[in-house]
Amino acid sequence: MSEGSGSVVEEAPPLPKVQVAAPGAPWRWLSRGLADLKGAPGPSLFYGGVFAVMGAALDNFIHVAALELALVTGFLLVAPFLAMGLYDISRHRQQGRAVVFSHTLVAWQSNAPSIGFYALILALLLAVWIRVSVVVVALFFTSELPTEGNLFAQLASSPEGWVFMASYAAAGVGFALFVFATSVVSLPLLLDWHGMDTLTAMITSVNVLRQNFAAMVLWALMIVLLIGAGFFSWYLGLIVTAPIVGHASWHAYKDCVSR
Repeated sequence: MSEGSGSVVEEAPPLPKVQVAAPGAPWRWLSRGLADLKGAPGPSLFYGGVFAVMGAALDNFIHVAALELALVTGFLLVAPFLAMGLYDISRHRQQGRAVVFSHTLVAWQSNAPSIGFYALILALLLAVWIRVSVVVVALFFTSELPTEGNLFAQLASSPEGWVFMASYAAAGVGFALFVFATSVVSLPLLLDWHGMDTLTAMITSVNVLRQNFAAMVLWALMIVLLIGAGFFSWYLGLIVTAPIVGHASWHAYKDCVSR
């Protein structure tokens, strides 16, 4: 702080420095994420269970197929915020401190305004994605999506289904790219740096993607495969895969951002 003319001016915190990680770094992040799961299995599996229950709830309690599809795919948009407790577990382990489960539940309070604002951004993106998703479904189906049996298996059984899935995926690419680019390290950064603002965290995240493009493309593919495996195992796989991804995301942040 500097003082002049009887007033006190607080200096802005230094901007985060982006570091370049090796193209194969995501394998190391994944290994460290697995180590965190093994090191704190109780809290980690609790959060994995929350992800699994949420996925199962979407599947069993929402009976409008188009809305269910939108929410299941939109799950990936808000997952970075839902993994906040997992980031806190990894932070404590990396610092050599004991993991306190109750602390992980309220870790977001350390930077509540900025984290809350980013959560609002994710919620708005999810709302927009739901609307876009429903419109895309309406363009291909005059009636409701099939609800009996495995939806993806039914869609894959016809050429029209493949065209729909390709179009649906294309519609989601823009949302997915924006969310991944702005969240790949932003929420761990907001959790770790007291006073960090949302905009700076998002810009830092975009810079991490830009300077580590090869590694981040591999990391994005790993996330999709791991979370997808959790979805296609009747959501039970999320109990394990979601914590691994959450913990690994923390290590991605620590590898790519420094003070």
